[in-house]
Amino acid sequence: MKSTTDLNMVNAYIPGRADVGPVTAAMIERRDALLGPAYRLMYEHPLHIVRGEGVWLIDPQGRRYLDVYNNVASLGHCHPAVTEAICKQAQTLATNTRYLHDTILELAERLLATVPETDLAHLMLTCTGSEANDVAYRIAKVRTGGTGVIVTETAYHGFTDAVSQFSPSLGPTVDLGAHVRLVPAPRLYHAEGADLGERFTRDVEAAIADLQRHGIKPAALIVDSLFTSDGILPGPAGFLKGAVEAIKRAGGIFIADEVQPGFGRTGEHMWGFQRHGLIPDIVTLGKPMGNGQPVAGLLATADVLAEFGKNSRYFNTFAGNTVSCAAALAVLDTIEKEGLVQHAAKVGKILHDGIAALATRHEAIGDVRGAGMFVGVELVSDRASRAPDRELTSRVVNLMRDKGVLLSACAMGHNVLKIRPPLVLSAEQAGMVIETLDAALTEAQSAKAR
Repeated sequence: MKSTTDLNMVNAYIPGRADVGPVTAAMIERRDALLGPAYRLMYEHPLHIVRGEGVWLIDPQGRRYLDVYNNVASLGHCHPAVTEAICKQAQTLATNTRYLHDTILELAERLLATVPETDLAHLMLTCTGSEANDVAYRIAKVRTGGTGVIVTETAYHGFTDAVSQFSPSLGPTVDLGAHVRLVPAPRLYHAEGADLGERFTRDVEAAIADLQRHGIKPAALIVDSLFTSDGILPGPAGFLKGAVEAIKRAGGIFIADEVQPGFGRTGEHMWGFQRHGLIPDIVTLGKPMGNGQPVAGLLATADVLAEFGKNSRYFNTFAGNTVSCAAALAVLDTIEKEGLVQHAAKVGKILHDGIAALATRHEAIGDVRGAGMFVGVELVSDRASRAPDRELTSRVVNLMRDKGVLLSACAMGHNVLKIRPPLVLSAEQAGMVIETLDAALTEAQSAKAR
């Protein structure tokens, strides 16, 4: 079974399509020669970035780009609290988890304290979110005795061999596993009045039944709790409950993938799954956890982890190293000290409402949705049919880049603007995003009409 789409090619640089100038062309040629053909560059005119500062990325000429896409640096690029913690720890001790050290224990205590309403009891650390989901799947197989995985139709959960088999957004060249079942994403905008929770539950139940009919025991339902790659789909709070109950009745576990929506981004809680009142068996973490330092991991219940921990040795040379743990602790400290969850709610509302107001002037805006500092803007060619306008979306993304604001696109139709700024984005900077989007839509639609 093939994946259904390829989000890696959305708004990518395609050689020969645009004149990038001799300097950039020479750098791309050098990069291709040294790094090979597997890497991709963003935007029709790729950016050469030499420095980051807060919400800004800066090129060699000193031009500043407002970064409202990169949620890895969720506290802003080069946040002094994190860089200081990294430097201080690197000058003191950089070692692995086979020695006792306090930083990993403090990090575990702090992370587990964010989920007091659950049975989550243990932290395991990795270097990337892909690794976290890979380990989570291994644990699920041991715990359940099954292999079946249920994901949404344009999900992205990572790039390891095991995880890529249930990451349909990687595109048609990456085979989905025979043990994988896709369910429609919970798209409220296209639900036509249906009860979203009931529909999603039915779809998950049908996927479970199909796995069982083919002799495949379900192991896990794994979802990004904001359905980011599917188009940023917050839906009504609580709609996931029925689907989670269904997978547990079938003997599987629920994995909440918080790699993108976690660490306060929703402006409501620390984690996206909390808005649904759910109790996951495993929560996977990544991207913003170290504000650029490679650190990721998972939280798991004692019950789910018991057999895996007893029979499977786990060691990852760099995962849980003292420097990465220090960076992650600095991230948690900063979120708390700067009140960034509350800030995400406040400024996220300004961003959402400001973009929603543009819909009165731009017929192409079909829907604006999100939670906190995560906003999706669905662009359509016709509001009545809600048909996706991929071409306009790509044009807007590239015009925004030319005007100094960086974002991207997602969803099966490649038509949802993905706005995911650092949590420190100010109200004034949110206004810049709104104004620039207004100008880009005006220019793109004018060119389309000609």
